[in-house]
Amino acid sequence: MQVDVNTYTQLSTLCWNRTCNAVIDGREALGLYERNWRFVEAEKFDATERTLLETLVARYGNGVFMPA
Repeated sequence: MQVDVNTYTQLSTLCWNRTCNAVIDGREALGLYERNWRFVEAEKFDATERTLLETLVARYGNGVFMPA
């Protein structure tokens, strides 16, 4: 699964040090959310980003979200 970082507001914030048109794989995206959850403003998630996170957790986290 490939994730276009610019499509997701909170994820793009976590990818501040990557190129502006970054595309990352799903496992990496989930890892970014988990490791940097303290910087995520979850209340600002739109439906699309919420669905992305749910999909990532189901596929790569075995149904478990483990923020650091």
